[in-house]
Amino acid sequence: MRFVANFKMNHTRASTLEYIDIINRELEGFECQNVLIFPPATALCEGKGKVEVGAQNAYFEEKGAYTGEIGLEQLREFEISKILIGHSERREILGESQEFVAKKFEFFKEQGFEIIYCIGEPLSVRKQGKEALFEYLFSQFTNIDTSYENFTIAYEPIWAIGTGVSATVEDITLVHEGLKKEFNKELLYGGSVKLSNIEEIAKIETVDGVLVGSASLDAKEFAKMVKKA
Repeated sequence: MRFVANFKMNHTRASTLEYIDIINRELEGFECQNVLIFPPATALCEGKGKVEVGAQNAYFEEKGAYTGEIGLEQLREFEISKILIGHSERREILGESQEFVAKKFEFFKEQGFEIIYCIGEPLSVRKQGKEALFEYLFSQFTNIDTSYENFTIAYEPIWAIGTGVSATVEDITLVHEGLKKEFNKELLYGGSVKLSNIEEIAKIETVDGVLVGSASLDAKEFAKMVKKA
């Protein structure tokens, strides 16, 4: 199992460094894959011990005149080589088109980054049935080089993100089995993953790990999730 934490617009540099220390203390002597965290841009830092650090977002240039963005130059300062691309909040709230997402994917692929690539559907699509669901999900791979070895797919149904309502075992199994048939990639599930359901989700055969949002913000609670799964 792989455990990935997306802090979104939470935590500071100081609290992120403290978080890393807590995770390492809590998981000392515990056999598990490294924990990967995605702090906000102002809290980027180097990984330590069991904790790796990635970027929630970056522009597809090394540096340049892109106000408010960060690029490869800033990521290299902290030896960061992992990035989250395609999250529904960037697609839905910040208006990132599939074309824009694909350009970002291609740039960071060329840099050899590990990419956590997010896909997911709104509730209106889910209600239309299996055919509409997979048509929507597969459209999010348009112009994405799925032969790239160093990327992981994170399935996050939009209707389950930050709502407290996780998809059922049946919901997750349906999508993950469909994705496994198309793409030979590691699959994460995200969407209201928390301490109370992590064990159930971890038991699903096609779930290779979890991408956790609000439930990951407390380091001790997140460490409990890792141990429980």
